Amino acid sequence: MNPTSPTSPPAAAPVRIGIVSISDRASSGVYEDKGLPALQDWLTRALKNPITFEPRLIPDEQATISATLIELVDAGCALVLTTGGTGPAKRDVTPEATLAVAHKEMPGFGEQMRQISLAFVPTAILSRQVAVIRDQSLIINLPGQPKAIAETLEGLKNADGSQKVNGIFTAVPYCIDLIEGPYLETNDAVCKAWRPKR
Repeated sequence: MNPTSPTSPPAAAPVRIGIVSISDRASSGVYEDKGLPALQDWLTRALKNPITFEPRLIPDEQATISATLIELVDAGCALVLTTGGTGPAKRDVTPEATLAVAHKEMPGFGEQMRQISLAFVPTAILSRQVAVIRDQSLIINLPGQPKAIAETLEGLKNADGSQKVNGIFTAVPYCIDLIEGPYLETNDAVCKAWRPKR
């Protein structure tokens, strides 16, 4: 008997995801990096796919950031998430480094992240996160604080737990479908992916 019956759902495809924490001080050991654990924890809860993580902890150097993003895309990461370096300070160059390797810019992601963060802090307007496509990879700059990472990915919920404002990750699986990447399956209790009905 065939163990895979027509009614059983296909196994979630393995996916390679790059996670990059960008911080001069954390990369030099001044303090413990909290960005990579926060990204890995959230993605592990949100996705049903088996994930191979490609973690990188690097300083706020534009050329290093760009080179790291290219390396991760070339290594087959369908999704690359960065954290840190998106403010107005002199050393904050993550958006510039990301745009430098882009084939297409996806401005809606940054717009939505700022809208979500504004519900928590008025200084969200100082954030400059961007998202881009390079080859068959989606690269997204996230905020630097673990709490803000989860908020922007998941969105805002009402007191009863229903979704008030969608987080940006709702659109990530369909975006990756459109650029012919792997099929991402989400855990709806964490973040429900939106795809058009067929």
